[in-house]
Amino acid sequence: MGVFASEGNARTFNYQAGDVGTVPFAYGHYVENIGKTPLRFLEIFRSPHFQDVSLNQWLALTPPELVRAHLNLNKNVMGSLRKEKWPVIKDMKH
Repeated sequence: MGVFASEGNARTFNYQAGDVGTVPFAYGHYVENIGKTPLRFLEIFRSPHFQDVSLNQWLALTPPELVRAHLNLNKNVMGSLRKEKWPVIKDMKH
């Protein structure tokens, strides 16, 4: 899990089954499965309102010249960005 703040502070943590991690209030975070088995995790918020901001979508909707200039991303990465938001929990009915 990566945890980051607006001041450019960031840390990455590698968790294993049974571990517990926390994210400070107002920090952004992302979870990436770097293992070979499916990842299942429970995310709990201390807020009555859930809000998800997709970094992938945000970058895809930003003018590509700006993204490339500031993040030095190659054409493959730029081409993989999605303008539509993918759900956090996939609808299992379909």
